[in-house]
Formats: sequence, structure tokens, C-alpha cells
Amino acid sequence: MSTPLEMALDAIAQSPKGPRVGAFFDYDGTLIDGYSAAAYFTDRLRRGEMGVRELVDTIKMAKKGDLSDAEFNDVIGKGILDWSGLTEEEMRAMWRRLFAGKTGATLFPEAWHLVRAHQRRGHTVAIASSATLYQVEPLAEEYGIEHILCTRARVRNGKLTGGLMGAPMWGKGKAAGVAAFARAQRIDLGASFGYANGNEDIEFLRSVGHPAAVQPKAVLAQVAAEEGWPILRFDRRSRGSPEAMMRTAGAYGAMAATFLAGLAYAKVTGRTRRAVDFITSVASDAALATVGVDLDVVGEEHLWSSRPCVFIINHQSKIDMFLMMYLIRRGFTGVAKKEAANTPGFGTFMRMADMAFIDRSHTGKAIDALKPAVDRLKQGLCVAIAPEGTRSWSPKVGPFKKGAFHMARQAGVPVVPVVIRNAGEVMGRNDQTMREGKVQVAVLPPVHVKHWALDEMDERVAEVRQQFIDTLEHWPEKAE
Repeated sequence: MSTPLEMALDAIAQSPKGPRVGAFFDYDGTLIDGYSAAAYFTDRLRRGEMGVRELVDTIKMAKKGDLSDAEFNDVIGKGILDWSGLTEEEMRAMWRRLFAGKTGATLFPEAWHLVRAHQRRGHTVAIASSATLYQVEPLAEEYGIEHILCTRARVRNGKLTGGLMGAPMWGKGKAAGVAAFARAQRIDLGASFGYANGNEDIEFLRSVGHPAAVQPKAVLAQVAAEEGWPILRFDRRSRGSPEAMMRTAGAYGAMAATFLAGLAYAKVTGRTRRAVDFITSVASDAALATVGVDLDVVGEEHLWSSRPCVFIINHQSKIDMFLMMYLIRRGFTGVAKKEAANTPGFGTFMRMADMAFIDRSHTGKAIDALKPAVDRLKQGLCVAIAPEGTRSWSPKVGPFKKGAFHMARQAGVPVVPVVIRNAGEVMGRNDQTMREGKVQVAVLPPVHVKHWALDEMDERVAEVRQQFIDTLEHWPEKAE
């Protein structure tokens, strides 16, 4: 039986194509778990910038729950007034910092799937939120959403004046804002979709032909049930369940026990590489089994066909380390900055694993700094690396750095792309808790880079990155 999310995705797939169909997403509580303003108030409290009176008033307002249009106008008006005199650059910098530190970790993966489904149909996707532009922009950029309908602060000469431009996008104001946008863009609201969680969003949802209540509050849930709207409930991102926390602790415990056993074996026998292979294979098996993560692998033969090689992955989660240990099993190492060798505990394992430590302060050519990794490859070890250089907030594939390709070219070995899907749903970028679930992996055929010319490196790397994008969009079927 299909889940409500699967049914919603199927409805999108069956809808008309083109920009005349709109898809309007509320932000707080719909695209993210919780409220972005909470990150702002928490940050101010931590910095000692919020007084007791303001704190008490904020708590009272939060406990009150539903606000009338007039009450919300008063709340947002005070907030905008506090920002009077700040430049737009300062506002954007603050909210990007808060997104990176707090809000980004609360993105609902399920909502991302809905956004991507609409984008594939060529629909006009917009965020319709009572939040300000500066709060919403980081997520809109991450998801590739062009249109933002939001509460706008008045700006003069690049600075906020403390006033608002028009009515806030709340309650009737949001319904009116969506209707005005639809007229200007020639969008057919009767064919369009709306997603929201708040009771104040009922009028907005009634204005579209395909409304959906996401994590709905009580009154909205009742209206949705009465009117037959889909009700979508997502896994909470702000915290893991007690069971998930226990499983995560068990996974790390299993890994630590395996490491100690491998370390003892290495000391007794002197067979360090055998000990490392034992740790990577057994620890990953134990950790993933403890958490309840299953892997569905396509193209598994490519994990073994061209060793030694450089395995490259799209990187969204800390769990990627466990996944690669599980997949590659033995005879591999990784790349880390030189300072990581001194990390308590884990640094010992990295040194045992003959990790290629890169000196980022290297003053010569960047290619020369890769020599430790090239040496490992020439010794017969594989190297696993994430060419994006950092974990992403969403399944979107970020720009690739060229280091992995340079080291493979210098060592005369191929690059093997390993495309990971759904890892962020099991463990998000900044999550500390792993969740039960299934992760899909597609291992693509080796890419031979030995004869790549240096002047075509950018183009060739872009082609490999495109393989990741295409694979995520059109997932391959398993051979029968």
C-alpha cells in the first residue's frame, strides 16, 4: 500500500507539465522542522543580546500558539523594527550563519522530494512564507527555488528602515499574495498545489486546486480531513527518537569494540593492514545492522573490477563513512588534512589505516600536495574521497574539486563513481543520530583518467559530476 507521500508524488507525476501549474510551499513547519525564528532567538540569548522582558514576552507568544492577523502584524513589526539600520548584507550574513549552524539541519527530506517532483514537471515553484526574505533565501538557493513570496522589510539606501513593505504574508495576506503572484505569472490556481502546516494557512490552501496539509496543527488537520485533503506527516528532524539514539550509541559502541579488537590484533601479530581490514569490514557490518540501515546496491561488480582506484562519492552525511567501509571492505584508505592525525582515538585508527594526510599549508603546486595519496595508490591501496569537499544540505550534487582526479591521473588508476541516495534521510548533514532506513547505492563503471590532458580537466570533471546528477534523477534498475 502506498504511503501518503508516495501518493502525493504520484499525483505530481500525473499532473500537467509547464509553468502555468504552481507549487506553493510554506516554509516554517513545512519545508523545515520547526521555526527558523527559534534559531534567531536562541542565538541572541546565547550572545546575551536578549533581555529578560523580551524573553518572557517571546515565551508567552510561543505558548499562545495561533495568532490573529493583527497579533502577527504586531510581532513581525517589532522584529523588523529591531533590525532597523542593519544593511541587507548584514541581514543575509546573519541568516546564512543561522542556516549553517541550526536551520539547515531541520530540512525535511520528504519536502525536498516534493519540490524536486514539481521542478521535474516544469512547474512554477515558490516559497510562500510569513518569514522574511533573509530567512528563506538560504533554503531557496539550496533547492533551486526562484520565487519567494514573503514578508518584506522596507529598505532605503541598502539599509532596513524598521518598516514593512505591504502586508505580512500571514493568514489573509498570504492568500492574497499567492493570488496576486498567480495573476502576474499567469498561473492556473485551480491546477496548482499548496503545502502548509498552520491553521492560518487554511485560506491560502483553499485557493489552490491541490492543497496538502503538512505536519498540520489541530484545526488544519480537522479541515483537511473534512475536505479530503492529503495529510502528510514527516519524520522529525530536530531530534531523533529515543530508540534511534539508543541504536546510534550501540553503533558507535560496536565500532569502538571492533577497533579495540583490531588494535590488539595488530599489536600481537604486527599485521596492521589485516587489522585495519578487519575493523573496516566488521565495524561497518555491526554499526549498520545495529542502527537498522539496509543497503540496496546496483553495479556492485565495479567495486572490485579496477583496483587500485579512487572511489569518489557524493557526500551528505556522516554515515557515508560507514557506507564506504561496508562497500569497499578492504584494501583502501582515505584522505584527511594533516591536523586530523592528532585527533584523540580516531587519529590512531587513521594512522593505522595509512591515511593520506594532506598538508594544506603546502606552498608549492597544489598537485604536489597530493603526493601522499598518490603514493598510497601506487602501493596498491584504493583511496576513497568526496570531491565536493564538504557535506551538502540536500541531495543536490555540489561542485566537484579536481584533487581526486589529479591523484588518479598521477597514479595511473581509474576513478570509480559511487552514487549514494537517501543517506541524508537516515542521517542529515549535522545530525548526531542515525535513523533506521534503506540507503541506495549505484556504483558506476570506472572512469579512466590516465590520458586526460590538463587543459581539459575542468570539462572532464564536469562530465563525471553530471553522471552523479543523472543517476540520482534516473535511478538504474537492478539487473535480473
